[in-house]
Amino acid sequence: MPPQPGAQGASSTTQGPRDAGDAGYSKDLKPRHINMIAIGGAIGTGLFLGAGGRLASAGPALALAYAVCGLFAFFVVKALGELVLHRPSSGSFVSYSREFLGEKGAYVAGWMYFLNWSTTGIADITAIALYTHYWSLFTDIPQWVLALIALAVVLAINMISVKIFGELEFWFAIVKVAALVVFMVIGIVLLTTQHPVGGSTPGLHMITDHGGIFPQGIMPVVIVMQGVVFAYSCVELVGVTAGETAEPEKVVPKAVNAIMWRVGFFYVGSVVLLALLLPWGEYTEGQSPFVTVLSKVGVPAAGDVMNLVVLTAAMSSLNSGLYSTGRILRSMAMAGSAPKFTARMNKSQVPYGGILLTSAVCVLGVALNYVVPGKAFEIVLNIASLGIVSTWCIIMLCHLVFVRRAKAGLVERPHFQLPWSPVTEIVTIAFLLGVIVLMWEDPDVGRKTVMLVPLIAAALVAGWFAVRGRVRSLAAEREKESAGQL
Repeated sequence: MPPQPGAQGASSTTQGPRDAGDAGYSKDLKPRHINMIAIGGAIGTGLFLGAGGRLASAGPALALAYAVCGLFAFFVVKALGELVLHRPSSGSFVSYSREFLGEKGAYVAGWMYFLNWSTTGIADITAIALYTHYWSLFTDIPQWVLALIALAVVLAINMISVKIFGELEFWFAIVKVAALVVFMVIGIVLLTTQHPVGGSTPGLHMITDHGGIFPQGIMPVVIVMQGVVFAYSCVELVGVTAGETAEPEKVVPKAVNAIMWRVGFFYVGSVVLLALLLPWGEYTEGQSPFVTVLSKVGVPAAGDVMNLVVLTAAMSSLNSGLYSTGRILRSMAMAGSAPKFTARMNKSQVPYGGILLTSAVCVLGVALNYVVPGKAFEIVLNIASLGIVSTWCIIMLCHLVFVRRAKAGLVERPHFQLPWSPVTEIVTIAFLLGVIVLMWEDPDVGRKTVMLVPLIAAALVAGWFAVRGRVRSLAAEREKESAGQL
């Protein structure tokens, strides 16, 4: 196979071209880190906080929305897992886009992912500030100050070492999983003992007596799909972490396969349980549905505990965003499609240039918290959803080309495979594009978000014309180096 732009030589363990941006990383992430990062990626504020408002608008059918979106999220991460076993890379899907879609594909993939995480980072620091305001001790501190403190703390942690990042994510995930398990145990006990919740007896009649599974019709369920997709937005992090673990061929398949049952158990299971404990109309936007239930049965300090959990989830998301964009931007910088300084690494083998660039955008989020503190979260959350959908579509496109090359005998597929290719990829891409189209049905937020697509496309085109000279120059240099080695 001819060398691809931004690649150098051949990997000693795989058939794909090696990404120049993979050099210099440590292999300090252990299997327990990868497994818990996979869990943490599938469980976040989208469930702990977002499920309340979505239950209030879609009713019990929200469980179906989580199940459907969870299935497609699993397909995406399964496809990415197969690409990882083909060639582990810290550049992840950007590196695979370079190999299978060319440098333009890598450029689009990388910058849309940066858009996703930089705006998600703004949402996270906004959420952290809002959650911290829950406690009276912090009420008088301006929201933008709390947002700045949160960013500074997580930035410092990311700069130390990948091992510290992995350890922190491990414990963040432990907190989230433990909170969900405890709630589900309490919920099951309430359900089986028929203990009153807010004056009502839990059971199936909570659904049947309040409009059934689709109390508001199908359209509200369709509209919440965008938010549900966002809830799964960290699952692709497994692909990025694979470049910094010693045995990705053993760790990644286990982590990916476990995502499916985790989604079913935690997301679908908890939403079904919530619908059985209280009428769907009792849940509200802005309050965790778990707090709603626990407060109605008189659990002491339920709000404080759950607020701490959602605060942890937001910190985890911000931590992951800085980690992943640092690696992605370094892969792009080595190929010429990102600023040169984002390729820099410190003595701890951390790509600090890319992390600092993402943090700089998050600082703009601090300003947003100062100017419009009440709207900051909603504004950036919807922009981030466009980045998530594009990232997932690009992963599936890469996999389609990968399978095509495998059938032509140019590469070899690993034993860990996405089933039913190419149908799975095509259906997944169609579903994701359908989510964007259906966002138009939401005039308040979704439609305004879709209207940003032409502006983002124009910015990408302008950016490509600005970097293409450097990209081609670096590609030519690598061609010469490769020819000299032969």
